[in-house]
Amino acid sequence: MITLILYPKCSTCQKAKEWLKKHDIVFTERHIVENRPNLEELRLWYSNNSYELKRFFNTSGNLYKEMNLKDKLPEMSEEDQLELLSTNGMLVRRPLIIAENGILIGFKEKEWDEFFSK
Repeated sequence: MITLILYPKCSTCQKAKEWLKKHDIVFTERHIVENRPNLEELRLWYSNNSYELKRFFNTSGNLYKEMNLKDKLPEMSEEDQLELLSTNGMLVRRPLIIAENGILIGFKEKEWDEFFSK
């Protein structure tokens, strides 16, 4: 089972969705704001992958900039960062692919080609 977590108005998310359809990959959609990742999910995804925690943050988003997180994150514990991510879906980088064999953060075709060729 593959879940695509996205923000529908995001052009990168739309490209990712089209990529999945083009490759005949069956998936379910989850709106990142209406059904944001909870703390337990974020802990699980982070602990089961090699991504740095900062990669989970939408660093180009307005909320990230308004909250001055570039300066605040280095001083925060991992747990505090995960808790912060769980408070608002707009803080989380998207699209996210959640699959049995791992996750993908963001959309880079080469990474997606490699991930789905496993």
